[in-house]
Amino acid sequence: MELSGRHRKTLSSVFVEPALSSVLWSDIESLFKALGAELSEGRGSRVRVYLNGVRAVFHRPHPRKETDKGALKAVRRFLITAGAEPKN
Repeated sequence: MELSGRHRKTLSSVFVEPALSSVLWSDIESLFKALGAELSEGRGSRVRVYLNGVRAVFHRPHPRKETDKGALKAVRRFLITAGAEPKN
């Protein structure tokens, strides 16, 4: 699957070390969808994500739009486990 430039940029941002605090959660959700993930709403701010046989639950950030560093690291671990690391 070919990702758009915006999705490739978001994917790269997730894997930057040290973790960034400026990645928008909406961009991460869009990336998940572009990778072919299934998203479903959970209770409250929870989002269930299923990608390549791997399941995860994330919390949407609020009241801010940016994903905190801890959540970004969890997204990174999820993407690695699901085999969706950026190509070098």
